[in-house]
Amino acid sequence: MALNVNEITEKIAKEYPVIANLVEEVSKVIVGQRNMVERLLIGILGDGHILVEGVPGLAKTTAVKALSDTLDTKFSRIQFTPDLLPADLIGTQVYSPRDGSFTVKKGPLFANIILADEINRAPAKVQSALLEAMQEKQVTIGEETFKLPNPFLVMATQNPIEQEGTYPLPEAQVDRFMLKVKITYPNKDEEIKIAKKMSVQNRDFNIQKVLTPEKICSLRTLVDEVFVDEKLFGYVTDLVLATRSPESYGLKDLRSLIEYGASPRATINLIKAAKVYAFIHGRGYVTPQDIKSIGADVLRHRVIVSYEAEAQNLSSDDLLIRVFDKVDVP
Repeated sequence: MALNVNEITEKIAKEYPVIANLVEEVSKVIVGQRNMVERLLIGILGDGHILVEGVPGLAKTTAVKALSDTLDTKFSRIQFTPDLLPADLIGTQVYSPRDGSFTVKKGPLFANIILADEINRAPAKVQSALLEAMQEKQVTIGEETFKLPNPFLVMATQNPIEQEGTYPLPEAQVDRFMLKVKITYPNKDEEIKIAKKMSVQNRDFNIQKVLTPEKICSLRTLVDEVFVDEKLFGYVTDLVLATRSPESYGLKDLRSLIEYGASPRATINLIKAAKVYAFIHGRGYVTPQDIKSIGADVLRHRVIVSYEAEAQNLSSDDLLIRVFDKVDVP
């Protein structure tokens, strides 16, 4: 098995310059935010959707757009608003009075990378239409079902502080996001660099295309080969089970603080995300630290806190820290 892992690591080493090049291109626009860029990469290579949350002005939309510019793929930006209709996303049937027939006009969802800006501003009908696209990689228009392009990735943003005119995302939809990434403010040095870079009127970042759809698919195949030890499968499962039955893991006091624990989709996505995390750090095997590094992003939106936790001003992140501290690392 060691030889096999070495072979995988050698393959990854050959492909690593592509990843480094992509990060370099995105860095032409984005200062700092390495964590966010890595998570966006994990979404692309892990075939999962990303939910990015942060206060206004932290370059959430800019980062997704910059990343899409490095990909030789079709990109659509959809601004979610309260008056948006499902047809505005997926398309509709257009009637032709000349011959009485209907033709299908496809919507902006027929692209490889979808930027769903302020996703929580759209009503339930729109969320349901997007849910089918995210889960099944297909949409239904009239009586016809259409496959979406491959790769297909939704990168959604939401603002946590402006709640007027917003709709809470259904838990079923939130669970479809592989990662929920929280963006924080830059430090002083980074903010100075941002000011220098973005205060120029006629700026041209000249971002180069790095990845094609075919290359993304081939890298995904390589990610699938990343080795995960049997003990780490057990470790990930224990982490997820600890959010459902904390008393079984010596966390009895969390029982009243967690309304619902993480679903089996969390187990699957944590393994997939850890594989990509290892890959983008040049390794052909997953370590416990990989799982810890990416764990909160995979689990925070899947652990629903109780009213008692909210009364104590505790978030799912606070409870997950306890879980990761308590569950034994193999």
